[in-house]
Amino acid sequence: MAHTVFLLGTGVFWTVVYVLLIRTGLREHTFGMPVVAFATNISWEFTFAFVRPPSGVMHVVNIVWFCFDLAVGYTVVRHGRSEFPYLPGRLYLPALAVLLALAYPGMDFASEQFDEGAGTVTAFGSNLAMSAMFLAMLAARRGTRGQSVGIALAKLLGTACASLAMLTGPDRAPRYDNALMSYLYVGCFLLDLAYLGALLAVRRAAVTDVVDVPALRRPAGESAG
Repeated sequence: MAHTVFLLGTGVFWTVVYVLLIRTGLREHTFGMPVVAFATNISWEFTFAFVRPPSGVMHVVNIVWFCFDLAVGYTVVRHGRSEFPYLPGRLYLPALAVLLALAYPGMDFASEQFDEGAGTVTAFGSNLAMSAMFLAMLAARRGTRGQSVGIALAKLLGTACASLAMLTGPDRAPRYDNALMSYLYVGCFLLDLAYLGALLAVRRAAVTDVVDVPALRRPAGESAG
């Protein structure tokens, strides 16, 4: 029962992540998923939606998530140039194409090498990297453009549910009951928690800066009128 609940939570919360990423990216004319994370993520979804699909409902889920990735990719293509002002505009799309071309075989080789062709190790490995990249993107942009507390919280809950689903599965494979997987579960959770905390801190600082500007301060004893 718990395993089913955690699987359902994974699907719901990660779907929320995708929807909020797309909505925020379109509204703010940017992208919300770091570009390298997008490349590895869509490569994983393509592999396990069409090349080596799992059986059952997860096949359908992977196809749906791949479609969401395409929408996220639209925001990366449409608005990505402005996020890399030091890169000549004409080079942005070729660079993105090279990144995607490298990401797919890399994900495929890692899956074959470490997971016997399955997608569990690569899913959590790329998720750990994605969590770190969200923190890096927050620092690089020096603000919350393209990001939101909703995205951070849904990612935290979705990945935590995925970790708990692995730990409560009725047929846990021995290759997933090891120190590496434990490291990935804990690492994802800690980095997602750090990202949520950092995002809240940046938002609070931004609100404080807006309210506490010099123009709004008045010398002691000066009347408002």
